[in-house]
Amino acid sequence: MSGLFSIARPLIFAVDPEDAHGHTIRLLKAANHLPFTLSRADARLHVKAFGLDFPNPLGMAAGFDKHAEVPDALLRLGFGFTEIGTVTPLPQDGNPRPRLFRLVEDEGVVNRFGFNSQGHREVYNRLAARPRKQGIVGVNVGANKDAADRVEDYVAGIENFCDVASYFTVNISSPNTPGLRDLQQASVLDELLARVLDARDRASHKYGLKPVLLKIAPDLTEGDLDDIVRVCRARNIDGMIVGNTTITRPATLKSTNAKETGGLSGKPLFDLSTKMLALTYQRVEGKFPIVGAGGIHDAASAIAKLEAGASLLQVYSALIYGGPWLVRDIINGLRMRLDTLRLAQISALTGRNASEWASRTIAGS
Repeated sequence: MSGLFSIARPLIFAVDPEDAHGHTIRLLKAANHLPFTLSRADARLHVKAFGLDFPNPLGMAAGFDKHAEVPDALLRLGFGFTEIGTVTPLPQDGNPRPRLFRLVEDEGVVNRFGFNSQGHREVYNRLAARPRKQGIVGVNVGANKDAADRVEDYVAGIENFCDVASYFTVNISSPNTPGLRDLQQASVLDELLARVLDARDRASHKYGLKPVLLKIAPDLTEGDLDDIVRVCRARNIDGMIVGNTTITRPATLKSTNAKETGGLSGKPLFDLSTKMLALTYQRVEGKFPIVGAGGIHDAASAIAKLEAGASLLQVYSALIYGGPWLVRDIINGLRMRLDTLRLAQISALTGRNASEWASRTIAGS
């Protein structure tokens, strides 16, 4: 099956990348209710994190299923969880096209979508209509570009999805909404988390206590990271996702699309995001789990993320180059690693090489 994808890939890459993504969503929607799965259960891969039980640590990152059209189809591909969004309160178109660019030679992607969203009401209705509501589906919440009070937009996200979300991600790290990353500043972040967590706590009386995660950029200085982790620990956040796309451009990039404005994801992001993950893991000191994202492209890179400090993983851009069977290949690779090390649980890998990753010098960072 993976061989068929290799044959089809030139045809797929001949199509505009945003159009190709739309075709993929439509194919998954057609399979949304079929009773199949591409992976088998393995108790060794189960992860308990922020009060949830994940069948395996590999998740689909936000950005793929922005409008909650195919969460169940993604779970049947073998993902242990999926995250929809980013969702803004009101519908917005985002930035003008073209806004998605393949870096084929580098196995990377640049995007400048700018939180294109169908809005809370449309996305909520889809999640509420899921026939079985099984599996872990997180909701990534954001703010409208022209919001008078961006913090209030995040609060609205918690309030409006608290009955259908398995967990929430507060996305303040996209580089494509002007001023959004300013919310990572300690004083602003403290107010944001206080209000978001208060909304979550108020809703918990009716819907249970839903975990809230913070998604940060990989471009932070260590001083900024110190401030963010300090605020997160003081506010008792449930977890962090490290990290979002980068505005940096490694000198090794070969594709001419690398000069496009936007956030870089995919394989070129791996080293930078994994070092930031390890630095975060050291500062968190086990107070909450971390989701490792950014540049996972095969089983070895997934294992490296775990060993750098991740309890859970998220992938997206690599599927453009590896196809849907990449999910199966990564999960099989995790099993093989456990066999090789004779480990009983995947959580035993978390943080094994954090010190080594934290001390690395990353070119261009």
